[in-house]
Formats: sequence, structure tokens, C-alpha cells
Amino acid sequence: MNFHSFRFIVPILCILSTECVYAQTPNADAEIRAPYGDSEIVIKTTTRLAGAIHSLTWKNKEFINSTDHGRQLQSASNLDLNTRFSGESFNPTEAGSRADGAGPTSTSQLLHLIAEGNTLQTTSQMAFWLRPGEKSGPNPAKNTTLLSNHLLTKRVTIGYRNFPNVIQYDVTFSLPINEFHTFAQFEAVTGYMPPEFSNFLTFNIETGQTSPLSDGPGEQAHPIIFSTESGSHAMAIYSPGQPSPGFENAGYGRWNFRGQEVVKWNSVFRIRNKDGVAAGDYAFQSFVIVGDLETVISTMQQLVAM
Repeated sequence: MNFHSFRFIVPILCILSTECVYAQTPNADAEIRAPYGDSEIVIKTTTRLAGAIHSLTWKNKEFINSTDHGRQLQSASNLDLNTRFSGESFNPTEAGSRADGAGPTSTSQLLHLIAEGNTLQTTSQMAFWLRPGEKSGPNPAKNTTLLSNHLLTKRVTIGYRNFPNVIQYDVTFSLPINEFHTFAQFEAVTGYMPPEFSNFLTFNIETGQTSPLSDGPGEQAHPIIFSTESGSHAMAIYSPGQPSPGFENAGYGRWNFRGQEVVKWNSVFRIRNKDGVAAGDYAFQSFVIVGDLETVISTMQQLVAM
């Protein structure tokens, strides 16, 4: 078993100032891989991003446009804190905060990482995207700390059943007991990709057919496929639990940020409860499919039919 080494040791509990219990901070520079076709799918995490996935390659092509601490293959949540919901104003984010920029460190804290063969497991304490006092557009940050009390555990496996090109992506968001929310938005997984993946398609689960999709921006109800113009490389997202009750016309989003030279897809789940979204664990499963466009479509058809 290939458990990764630890960078340094932090005291977490001292008794009478003489006895200390120590927790080890894991090294987040990890890699998993598995064969697919005449190449390999390789996924890498990095300490810079607190264990978020910053690289996914297949056949000499990079699928992730990892620059700042937002453009990764990662997860995040947005919550209302019992006030009017506004984007990014209470936004725990796996890879780190907006202020982390393209820098070498993350405000998020990695608590646990295992990388073995084709499987990866991490648990992190997510940073808020905004620092206290910052704004996203007109929306001021609702958080009063840099680091949230929200935990994220992800389990990523390259290969699912008889599909070597399917990446099983399971995430669990843990909401703390000391907050009250009536609305929670979980970005179970998002992928920021290089701009050459500019061909957007939707996949109709009922018919098994694809259709061209505009670059939005925004969400719609069908799984999404991004590909290069030639179709040599493509990535799709499918979450069997979609759509969220009450949000049947949303769930899968797409954007083309031309000025930033990056495209983005995501799978988003939502919970609304006027009596409060209970503290606890919220788990979501997604499948990320890679390959050439024809194979990705065929794989999606078979996966959905199972």
C-alpha cells in the first residue's frame, strides 16, 4: 500500500502543558493512474491546493486548467446563513480561497489523504472563497473567518465496472452544528478545462442522443460533454442523483470564460428547507468520463442504461 509521507507535525491537544497529542499533516503531492486504451489516465493532487485535483491527463492531453485556487477538478458549497442567498458570499471551497490566487499555499487545510493505485481519498477543511470583508460583485462575505467548519471527503476511482475510462467521483459534504441555513447548494464536482474544449454537447438520458449546447452561461437539466473540435479528446459529467427535487430544470452548468481562456462544467445539487438544512453529511455520486468524443458518448449511453 502506497501511503504518502507527511510534511510536518502539528500539536492538536496538550494536557497540563506537558503532554501533547500530535496530528500529522499529509503531503498532498499524490498521483493515481490506470490504463485506458493505449495510454493511461493520470490524476494528480498537490499540496498547493490542499489535495484538490489539479491535473488529469490522457493521451498527452491535459484536461484541467489549474491556475488559481478555483480552477480545478474540485468541490464547493454555497449556503444562505439564513439570509438572502447570494453567490460566493458563504462559499466553502476545497482548493482554497480567492485571495490564495496563483500562490503556492492554500487556506484550506488537508486533514487526510490516501493514494493507492487507481484510488484516491481525501478529507479537507474547506476555506471560504471570500475573506471577511471582501465582496464578490455586490455581495459582501457573510463569513467572519478564513477557514470554515465545513469538511469535504472525496473518494475518486479511475475505472468503474467494465469501463476503464469512467472516473467514479464520490463526495461527502459535512455541515457543522453551529450554523443555520434554509438553503444549501452543493457543487458536487466542477471541472475547469482548457479553452480548446470548446465543443459543448448535452446528452438526453431518455433518448440516449446528444445535441449541441450553447456556451450559456448557466445550468440546464442534461448531462454535459465538452470536447475538442476534432473530437480526439472529450470529458463528460453524469450524476445519477440529478435532478434535485424542486430544481428539475437545472443541475448541469456550463460556462465559457473567454477573457480568462477557460471553460467550466459542473454538477450542482440543492436543498431548501424553511425549517433548516440539518447539520450532518450530504453525499453525492458523479461519473466523469474521458476519451475521444465517440467513445465518451457510447460510454454514457451504456452507463445511463445500467
